[in-house]
Amino acid sequence: MDKALIFVAMAGYMSIIIGIGFYYYKRSNESSDNFFLGGRSLGPWVAAISAGASDMSGWLLMGLPGVAYWSGLSDAFWTAIGLALGTSLNWIIVSKRLRHYSESAEAITLPEFFSNRFHEDKRVILTVSSTFIFVFFSVYAASCFVTVGKLFATLFEVPYIPMMIAGAVFVVFYTFIGGFLAESVSDFMQGIIMIAALAVVLVGGVVHAGGPGAVIDNLKGIPGFLDFFGIATPTLVDGVQQADGAMAAFGPAGKYGLITIASSMAWGLGYFGMPQVLLRFMAIRSAEDIKQSRRIGIIWATLSLGAAVLIGLIGRAMFPMALTTASTSETIFIEMATLLFPPLLAGIVMSGILAATISSADSYLLIAASAFSKNIYKGVLRKDASDKQVMAMTRMILIVLAILGIIIALDENSVIFTIVSFAWAGFGATFGPLMLFSLFWKKTTRQGAIAGMLTGGIAVFIWKLLIKPIGGVFGIYELLPAFILSCIAIVIFSLIGEKPSAAMEAEFETVKSQSKA
Repeated sequence: MDKALIFVAMAGYMSIIIGIGFYYYKRSNESSDNFFLGGRSLGPWVAAISAGASDMSGWLLMGLPGVAYWSGLSDAFWTAIGLALGTSLNWIIVSKRLRHYSESAEAITLPEFFSNRFHEDKRVILTVSSTFIFVFFSVYAASCFVTVGKLFATLFEVPYIPMMIAGAVFVVFYTFIGGFLAESVSDFMQGIIMIAALAVVLVGGVVHAGGPGAVIDNLKGIPGFLDFFGIATPTLVDGVQQADGAMAAFGPAGKYGLITIASSMAWGLGYFGMPQVLLRFMAIRSAEDIKQSRRIGIIWATLSLGAAVLIGLIGRAMFPMALTTASTSETIFIEMATLLFPPLLAGIVMSGILAATISSADSYLLIAASAFSKNIYKGVLRKDASDKQVMAMTRMILIVLAILGIIIALDENSVIFTIVSFAWAGFGATFGPLMLFSLFWKKTTRQGAIAGMLTGGIAVFIWKLLIKPIGGVFGIYELLPAFILSCIAIVIFSLIGEKPSAAMEAEFETVKSQSKA
């Protein structure tokens, strides 16, 4: 009966999401502009919270608490600080200028913005950027499917793979019918559910554990668990944490030095290249709405990140030996919700995870599909394609992307945090430096843009697979070195190549003056 009530609550939530999709179906399908960017009609609240919800995904309610549960405060804390700073800077320095520039460049996708920004004829930037979006969003979608699979497998004690596939099918169906506008409105609702779920689980967990003092007393006996400059090291045998009587076994605390802190905080650099966030900036109803959106977005992200870290810490105090691998530790939010609340309310709280997953997966699939259909299919392969043909191609690519994501997500022991960190680095290094240089350095050239994207994207793979395993100072998060190398490539190739045209420089100055107004 308990599981049935949880299912009823979650099914009710999913029905509401489908209803939103059908409500916006007609408007979204009027044109590709409406389907891909919602006709630039997002209000400040929808833009701000949908940006946060689509960005954070199930990683916020499962991945980040799992890191805090597994190894203590430091890793999760410094990552959260980097993300809070990154999203704040993105709203403060990028949002307004990108809103103006994307309209001036008549762009409704990120690859289209970069291509039009540099007035290219041969569409190389368009093709390269679309390809990277396709690759990294396949990985990102996989992280969402893993989240759904773990959620339902844990809740209902059913096999992981069928549940993961069912979640993927639901997300694809929803994205099919609603497009960007439905996605953004539902993401707004889902963002509210996510922060509410975090709040009630956080408060309920503190009360159940006996108050803040009891939680701290329980955890301070674990070496390095509450340190800012140390890290707890679970005692493992074949990847499984061992017991020390009734408690979990930990070895001596590890060091968490300045290089490691810089590596964790480098997560914040990723925001400058996140298509799902940058598109919200492009889709805001007017530049005048950005000031209000900025406040809402920064507050939402900061509160959500803080609550997620604390939930992981409190979860270790409540369930010291319940979750014994890095993968299962990511279900601590589920364990706490099912213990703390009656089934129907637990189902509503658990909808926060579903909300986070759907809000991200639909964004990833739609952006990746639009990158191919709008930019490569219509922009390069078939320039005379009609709106209907572009949207039909979009839906075909959605299915292909979902299949790729499902294949990547087949491993039940996948760690959501690890999957997300790679895709996040990919976008941050490929597009982050180029976005900043495109908006703020007039001398940036087409050659510099291409070199920066290729350098950043390829460096993520090389550092992750070949250099990072060396360890030591080379063990830093791949986003940081790849971001720096991309910046260097943009500067060098812009200075040695052909200078920007007079038309490009004039457009840059016009947007610059508009942004100051």
